[in-house]
Parts: sequence; C-alpha cells; structure tokens
Amino acid sequence: MATGKGRIEFGSDFTGVYNNVVWGTGVLVAPFDGGIGFTSVNEGTFASTVDEDGGILAITTDTADNDNAALFAGPFKPSVGALWMEARFKYSNVDTSVFVGFCETLALDTPVMPAEFATATMTYNGSGGMVGLQYDVDGTTDDWRACMGDAAAGTGGSGTTGVRANATVTADRWVIARVILNADGSAECWLGDVGHISNNYPAMRLIKRFTAGVTPTDLFYAVLFAENRSGTARVLEVDYICGEAFRDWNPA
Repeated sequence: MATGKGRIEFGSDFTGVYNNVVWGTGVLVAPFDGGIGFTSVNEGTFASTVDEDGGILAITTDTADNDNAALFAGPFKPSVGALWMEARFKYSNVDTSVFVGFCETLALDTPVMPAEFATATMTYNGSGGMVGLQYDVDGTTDDWRACMGDAAAGTGGSGTTGVRANATVTADRWVIARVILNADGSAECWLGDVGHISNNYPAMRLIKRFTAGVTPTDLFYAVLFAENRSGTARVLEVDYICGEAFRDWNPA
C-alpha cells in the first residue's frame, strides 16, 4: 500500500542574489529557497559573497551589543524519525558567538541564543530542549563546545560546561557542523574545523554523543545563530544549511 511523502528535506546553497537586502526587527520573509526562515534582534543586512564559488550568503548583524541573527527551519518532531542538520559557515571576527543545532524555544520576534558560554559556565537559555555546537568569545578559553540542555539545565552528559572540541578557532575560515537528534532524545555533535584537515577539507569528527536528554515528542527548530559580543556589527557567511526530518502521520 502506497504512503505519502514522509521525508521532509530542507536546505539552501544560497545561489540567489541578496545584495543590499535590509531587514528590520523580527521575522523576515527572506528570499531563500529550501524552506529556510530568518529572524533577528534589531536590524541588519544580507549580501551575496561573489568572490568565492558555490553561493554564499553574508549576514551582517546590527551594531548594538548582543544583536543576533538566525537562520532556521521547522519545527520538527524527532520521535517520528531522527533529525539531522548540517551547515558550513565562517565568521568575520572571533569576537562572536555562534550556535548551530536544534532548539525547542525560538522566539520569532526577539530570538535568544539557545546556549551561551561565559568564563567557564554554559547557560542553557529558555525552558525547552536544545542540542548543538556552541562557540562564545566570552569564555575564558576559546573553543567550540558540544552542549545539550532542557529546562535551563545541562542534560545527557553536557553538565555545566558542555564538552570541549579542542578546535582551532580562526576567523574567516570555514567550519562544518552536523548535529543529529535521535528518536529517543539522544544526540550527536560533529565538527570540522581548520585544525583538522583531510584532503584539504575539514574532517568532521564526533565531539560528543549525548545520552537521551531532551523530550523527543517536543518540537524542535534547526538553527544557525550568530551574535556579536562587542557592540560592533559582525558578519556570518553561510555556504549552505541543510537537513532532514520526518512527517508525523498520526491523526491530530
């Protein structure tokens, strides 16, 4: 017996032209393909990076301290099938915070970074679940960290500090991140950074496999966040964001 389209695929290579597109506060109906949405705190601009191949979207934040911008897709329910998302991106300055992964809480008018790291402590924002890779210049030691949390606390083996990747943090160099959220609420975080090169490409390596730490029947957004940390506009260049989820066939 035939069934409908159960697989949900999302993503964009940003091969369109986005020069001088200015957004205001809140959700923007952006000219992106692949079901990718966008939201931000305060204003900023889009542009196309045209001196590199493959289609690259440049997102410039506003200039107030802690202004952020986020690409997102969803929401999705992991209990009906494992979710995965992947993104390739780089940031203009290490004075930036980035989160890539999944989060349950996403305010579409005033988005908040799902997780933030300051000094030696990870803060899990919001009341919902989250899992992903996080970099924050406010930490005493600059590094990418895998993290999972729910109800404002670390879960699944993340604890109060997250799990260090021992990565090479370098501005204006490509990073690849892949996050998998399984049907039982467990997850994996993979990272490819400039310090781990194979055949001239960043080789993704498993940073942490988390035990079940979020509620898989909850709804999650796939997100790529960037936030400035100095009251200066920062640029996040995105080569692609993509992923896959599954449809819930159970009757409402």
